[in-house]
Amino acid sequence: MATFTMTRTAEPVDIDELGHVNNAVYVRWIQDVATAHWFSAAPAEIAEKYVWVVVRHEIDYRAPTVAGETVTLATWVGSPKGARFDRFVEVRGADARVRVAARTFWAMLDRNSMRPLRIGPDITRHFGDGAI
Repeated sequence: MATFTMTRTAEPVDIDELGHVNNAVYVRWIQDVATAHWFSAAPAEIAEKYVWVVVRHEIDYRAPTVAGETVTLATWVGSPKGARFDRFVEVRGADARVRVAARTFWAMLDRNSMRPLRIGPDITRHFGDGAI
């Protein structure tokens, strides 16, 4: 399976009253890394035909991230199941400690009709190891 990574630095606006990154910010980062992965792997003609929507998030908050700290977001995907697939995300600090671990469920839609479509080899081949 191919893993895609990117970094984020916690800005003051990301911090809640407890002094660490707000949970809603982690959700945004999870979506950002998933979207960046899709657009880095899918050819333009494929990316123009489909859109992805989140069906569900499962998130474990394990350790805080504080203002000014840079974290690495890593994502990879599971095997498709019809129009859906599981995507996994880990957020790690410079100390390699997992701050957040997430499993999200995404569905692929036809961009024009907005109907779910079965994920086939035309999609999976762009993501390595038979999975997207």
